[in-house]
Amino acid sequence: MTPGARIRAAIELLDKIEAAAFPADGVIASYFGKRRYAGAKDRRAVRETVFAVLRARARLDRRIGPDACPRTRLIAHLAISEGMGAKEIEALFSGEGHHSALLSAAEESLARLAPPLETPEMPASTALEYPLWLDRALRRSFGEALAGEMAALNLPAPLDVRVNILKCSRDEAARMLCADDIVSRPTPLSPLGLRLESRVRLESAAAFRNGLIEVQDEGSQLVALLVGAKPGMAVADICAGAGGKTLALAAAMKGEGELVAGDVSTRRMAAMGKRLSRAGVQNVTQTATVTGDEYRGRFDRVLVDAPCSGVGVWRRDVTARWRLTAAEMQEIINRQRAVLTAAALLPKAGGRMIYATCSLLTDENEDQVRWFLENHPGYSVIPVIGIWSDIIGGECPVKGPYLRLSPAATGTDGFFAAVLERN
Repeated sequence: MTPGARIRAAIELLDKIEAAAFPADGVIASYFGKRRYAGAKDRRAVRETVFAVLRARARLDRRIGPDACPRTRLIAHLAISEGMGAKEIEALFSGEGHHSALLSAAEESLARLAPPLETPEMPASTALEYPLWLDRALRRSFGEALAGEMAALNLPAPLDVRVNILKCSRDEAARMLCADDIVSRPTPLSPLGLRLESRVRLESAAAFRNGLIEVQDEGSQLVALLVGAKPGMAVADICAGAGGKTLALAAAMKGEGELVAGDVSTRRMAAMGKRLSRAGVQNVTQTATVTGDEYRGRFDRVLVDAPCSGVGVWRRDVTARWRLTAAEMQEIINRQRAVLTAAALLPKAGGRMIYATCSLLTDENEDQVRWFLENHPGYSVIPVIGIWSDIIGGECPVKGPYLRLSPAATGTDGFFAAVLERN
């Protein structure tokens, strides 16, 4: 692809991503899946350009004004962030061959914009790339750490994998990855994780094909470990999704005991089935819901990986912050309370319920635990710091009663978890 063709592809992708209701990675994979002629270097260059624009959307829009759109954002990005001159940019928009259409007069003005991208008069929500309506909630959650936390949420995320201890040790998995020229190192907090030195396609790696590893962020691994699932227990994962934490729980149980995974999505359940088979897991019962009378008071551990805003995984889904609305936020909070209320019936006396989200908002985390305890006096909080060394080992990364992870604080995706014991 010529430089101009790469720019045209980037604009096409930015248009598609803006219209999509799912992460940019999926849009990009679909786009290039239909364009096999694009080489690896072309794909990498286009992808880097697209994500650079996405991560600077609010700041670019501020510089551009009311004409902001995917095409004008890219033009402004080339001028401000890439330092290209107007003539150089115009050459990429020749309208010939695979190049994009000629610049309009207004776009020619954008091509003459100068750095910096950020200006002193920008409000925090613009400079830190988040919607203004979330300002109160984010400030309440982060306080003086807001700038650092938001900056970290706007950086690329590493690629972590969890080692399947049903099949091998962490060292063995690392050696098998190395045999496929994939360099990894142990994750600092999870005893089961490996962090890859670069982003690679794992599908062709023997360790992945044979079920020795699963893609899972270190933070997600820690939440699953905090459940404290053991062989012989009865465990439920009631919002299991595609089964990332279910697989981790199954490995901790070593195939012994009862593990029920519930999710209303048949598509996610089907995806989980394939992953369970590859991992060699056989003790999982898949079901749409875990709410029937037969499940009441049945489980030693119940994981409530609740639906949430996903603020904690913004670095993996960079457009999610702009898709989320205030109305949806309130619906999510209501749904979380409904899920907690239903899940409260499932643990045995002395059993534990672990409430978890991939959000960093107090509204979805500490506030929800407080609400739950006020309405369910039969439960009490088990401080994470008191059980960390027994369940996970090493020094606990938090000082309070709850697990709170973030890219800035722990180098993981953002997660919250509270351990609640049924008295």
